[in-house]
Amino acid sequence: MTTVLIVDDQPLQRYGFRMLLESVAGTDVVGEAVHGAEAVRKTAELRPDVVLMDVRMPGMDGIEATRRIAAAGGRSRVLVLTTFDLDEYVHAALRAGASGFLLKDARPEELLAGIRAVAVGDAVIAPALTRRLLDEFARYVPARRDAAEDPGLGSLTDREREILVAVGKGWTNGEIAARFVLSESTVKTHVGRVLAKIGARDRVQAVIFAYDHGLARPNDDRTGGG
Repeated sequence: MTTVLIVDDQPLQRYGFRMLLESVAGTDVVGEAVHGAEAVRKTAELRPDVVLMDVRMPGMDGIEATRRIAAAGGRSRVLVLTTFDLDEYVHAALRAGASGFLLKDARPEELLAGIRAVAVGDAVIAPALTRRLLDEFARYVPARRDAAEDPGLGSLTDREREILVAVGKGWTNGEIAARFVLSESTVKTHVGRVLAKIGARDRVQAVIFAYDHGLARPNDDRTGGG
């Protein structure tokens, strides 16, 4: 059973999400919050698997709430819901520790799949915007860090570094497996080791790390099989 906390200041939006989530087996809405401060408090209290987080709310917004939830180090993962014209908020939310984002007009099956993926530790980025966000992300990246000074990066094996670069390009495990002629289970193991060594919470944070250290850049080829 995947437990979900819905965070949105719009009553009809919360009602719609609750109706959708409670209509499918395996998903349980354990609570609702109308602003960021309440989201932080209820996440600590209810410990949901996934926090479905709106970005713009009165008082504490979704970005600050995400930052506090991630900093608490609990098991709850944040899935941000946003609109197409809020790229700067998305980038800030991802840096704050969100495990991904989806558009508010995503199809019901996309939202449900996203919640399930985040619940098991994967990262989710709206499929139609993955490449666009990876390209646009570079605009929000600070000055490149010196890779030689990063102990996490220095501890990677050659294969793990290749995997990190591929993750930074937005490749899926299947695409990485095809490119390097590995099984998907082997790729998953490599990704897990990479995340642990660089101190990344999930794949989204690994993408940020790759951009920060100059391992990924705008217009990199995203297709892993070609």
